[in-house]
Amino acid sequence: MGFFARLPAVTAVFVLLGSGHMAGAPAGNEAVAAMVAPESVEAGEPIQAAPRGAFGLRGQIVQGGVVIGAAPRGTTMLTFNGDPVTVARDGAFLIAFDRDAGPGAQLVATLENGSRIAETLSVAPRAWNISRLPTLPKYPVPTAEFQRLRPGELAQINGARRMQTDAEGWRQPFLWPVTGRISTRFGSQRIYAGEPGAYHSGVDVARPVGTVVIAPADGVVILATAKPFTLEGHLLMIDHGAGLNSAFMHLSRIDVTTGAHVRRGQPIGLVGATGRATGPHLHWGMKWRDARIDPLLLAGPMPAAE
Repeated sequence: MGFFARLPAVTAVFVLLGSGHMAGAPAGNEAVAAMVAPESVEAGEPIQAAPRGAFGLRGQIVQGGVVIGAAPRGTTMLTFNGDPVTVARDGAFLIAFDRDAGPGAQLVATLENGSRIAETLSVAPRAWNISRLPTLPKYPVPTAEFQRLRPGELAQINGARRMQTDAEGWRQPFLWPVTGRISTRFGSQRIYAGEPGAYHSGVDVARPVGTVVIAPADGVVILATAKPFTLEGHLLMIDHGAGLNSAFMHLSRIDVTTGAHVRRGQPIGLVGATGRATGPHLHWGMKWRDARIDPLLLAGPMPAAE
């Protein structure tokens, strides 16, 4: 069955076919949390090409959202906000919107005959959970040990994110790597004495130490730390292809190695409380290129914990 023929009829799914209009309205945190993640295609399944002169897009066009698309027939180059986007042989591509994405974005396809098709997307804003702490300072003074170790840790993380692999997990329906109580949602932020702190870049799921963590989709391991990092603890990163990657933090154990291909649902490690963590939990962060995105919009509502 074709990509767009299988779209479920839910308001969380927006389809654009060259019209420039989006079904649905801006969503706050609670509304977005209730959304049903769009059905995705299995890796390798053919995607129905969009008509010539039209884009086909499916996903949540909101801050922190991810969209899988089909380029117009005859596309030889595709750009998103001016940057090139890889288009697979079947015409499929992926784009995403940062937590702080502006209200508009643009796709431009260049066709075989040299003509161009432009599509302006309206990016819905979200109401983030903001906590104000007027009497607390923004940051504790970093220790000398932290200052010594942190540059090397960041270099490893940034180097891993620059790696390109042949993974096609981005086409699949994403699973929750662990189920349980969501203790902190993506995008939440604290204001310390009037000064904003960094927003929460992933989803925290509270579970006991030793709970098995599974791969949410196919991918290639791009970083598996041998010893805990100062903030992330034992950190595992998986590339899902098309510029999309996952980071799993505070693990007590990592069961895969850098360069390994992992399959959707495969055990990859255990929940822990390593690094800067106040208790055992899994922090699942996701990025597309430089955009930080909300894992909940890919994995959908949290199923009951086993």
